[in-house]
Amino acid sequence: MAGNLFAGLEAAAGPEEWMDQLVCDAAVRVERIVSTGQASPPGFWYDQELAEWVVLLSGAAELQFEDEAAPRRLGPGDWVNIAAHRRHRVNWTDPAQPSVWLAIHYPPGD
Repeated sequence: MAGNLFAGLEAAAGPEEWMDQLVCDAAVRVERIVSTGQASPPGFWYDQELAEWVVLLSGAAELQFEDEAAPRRLGPGDWVNIAAHRRHRVNWTDPAQPSVWLAIHYPPGD
């Protein structure tokens, strides 16, 4: 199957983030996420069973880790590897343009 990560962005504009599962098997899940101004709810932290490697392909975002004092500002090409159970949240995504993420979820190493 082939596709384009930037196709259909106009359909993603709305009150909720848009997520497409591109690959999913027993070991790995690959998702395209499109944010158009969404952020994590106040007080909410992701605490995931799987590790996650994520890259911001377009737009802008701010990612906060519970164990870091300052948020990380992300732009196109910036990526982060998030260990399993490392609490994090999305503080902000640019409401003026789609922020396109590629996320790869995988089992944590030993």
